[in-house]
Order: sequence, then C-alpha cells, then structure tokens
Amino acid sequence: MITIGNQLELRHIRYFLAVAEDLHFRKAAERLFISQPGLSRQIRHMEDVLGLTLFHRHNRKVELTVAGAYLKDELNAYNKSLEHTFNHAKRLSDGQEGALKLGYVGSAMNKIIPELLLQFEATHKDIVLSLQEMDNQRQIDSLISQDIDLGFVRLDRIPRGIRSKPLLKEPFCIVLPKEHSLDATNFNSISQLREEPFILFNAAYSASYFEKVMGIFDEAGFVPNVTHNTIHAASIYTLVDKGFGISIVPKSLVNTSNDSLKFIEIKSKIHLTTLSAVWNERNRNPVLQNMIMYI
Repeated sequence: MITIGNQLELRHIRYFLAVAEDLHFRKAAERLFISQPGLSRQIRHMEDVLGLTLFHRHNRKVELTVAGAYLKDELNAYNKSLEHTFNHAKRLSDGQEGALKLGYVGSAMNKIIPELLLQFEATHKDIVLSLQEMDNQRQIDSLISQDIDLGFVRLDRIPRGIRSKPLLKEPFCIVLPKEHSLDATNFNSISQLREEPFILFNAAYSASYFEKVMGIFDEAGFVPNVTHNTIHAASIYTLVDKGFGISIVPKSLVNTSNDSLKFIEIKSKIHLTTLSAVWNERNRNPVLQNMIMYI
C-alpha cells in the first residue's frame, strides 16, 4: 500500500502529465519553463514516492509504462474534476451559485417579491431560493440567528445590526362587500363605519402594523368593534365576502380580480405603511450581496 503523505504536490502531477503528453523531457521542460534536469529529478522523485516506473527511457525515445498510461488517464480525469471544483467554488464565492433563504410578510408576495425574483433569476439561474411567510418579529429573530438571509417586513424600528431599505410606502384601503352602500363617491371618513364589525390582521403578527391601523381609528375618534383576527389576506377577503365584517389592508393587497369585494383608498399623508427589505449586516452569504444589488 502506497502512503504519499506530503511527499507529492500538485506540481508533480502537472510535470508528469506534461511529459506523458509530449513523451519528450526537453519539450515538456520548455513548456513548463523549468530546466530539463530539474524536470527529470521531479519525475524520478514521483516514481520513488509511488514505487512505480512511469516511463521507459531510451536514448531518443520516451514511452509510458502500463502504470504510467493508467495514471495519465486517471490524473487527466482528476484534473478536470479539480478544475470543475475550483470553478464551482469561484461561482459560489461570486454568488452565482448557492442558496438564499427569504422570510416575508404576506403583502410582500403580492408584487414586490415576484418582481424582484424575476429580475434576479434572469442572471442567477443556479441559485436555490427558499421562501417562508413569517411575522415581523420572527423574521428579525431569524435574521439575527442567520436562519434566513433576507426579510420583508413592516416595521418602524429595526434592531442594531440589521440593515433595512424601504421598498414601498403606501396608503391603506377599506375592504367592503360589493353590495355595501359606501363607495368612493360617498366616502368621507372612516367614522362613517363606526358601527361596523372589523376584521383585522392579528396584533401578534405585526404589532407595529396593528398600531398604525389603530391610529386611523384614533384620529376618527372611535374604537373599532374587532370581531375577527387573522394573519392572511385571503382569510380577510373570505370573511368580508361572507358578511362577517369589513377590513383595512395596505393598498398593495387590493385584489381587483375579486368581483365580490370593493376597495376604498384612505387618502392620508399621515396614515401610511412601509414595506422594507431587511438583512443582517454580518451575513457573508455572497448570494445575499448580489440580491441586495437588485433591491
């Protein structure tokens, strides 16, 4: 059994393959930019370490032994595999291959994330993307622990060490059943709906967002009768459609394809909600660094 240890290096493989291809020590030495005696010594050293004769040396002719011919084929395959490994490592380092884990609040999936991913995947086809809907706090916790790489949140305050970039600042809209008497032509204030039951996003899902919505009611001078809480826009729309109440959602969640609902925008320069991209500034995932360029 041959034990190579640290006696052979990659240069020995390169030297051997050069001679094996040229079958001429002088030509191989010139191609390698080393002296012919130096090349001969390196090949002898390799043979000694392996305990093999790799070449039959004649006066003007060099031939591979059976072992040498086998080693040539195997080492050529090894070199191709090694080149592929190095290229793959380079692509990983450049963020052209790899994985990215994203967290998001539901409204981000309506437009922001699909558009971002379409742009990103056009030039980064070998990235594995994992997406998971999470509430704001869980996203922040997961960014800190680096269980996710990038988040999409509705938060006013971001912890130290977490970078953020606002992507969308938008107004709120009231969600009503199609047959409701109120519409954009006769709507003046949300106080007109003080007697209605409301279906709102759960405060636990996003306390910051919930406080923004409650600020709308505070300004109107009444406390809403909240009869249902949920964390999904689809659930809100179903409950409104079935007559369980009305709701308030960010404008990006307006669903114009739902014929059973109607939406009234609350025009205000004060009551706005911001969707932001967030990431851990210590995260060294090169794919993340590339993704940030598209945000």
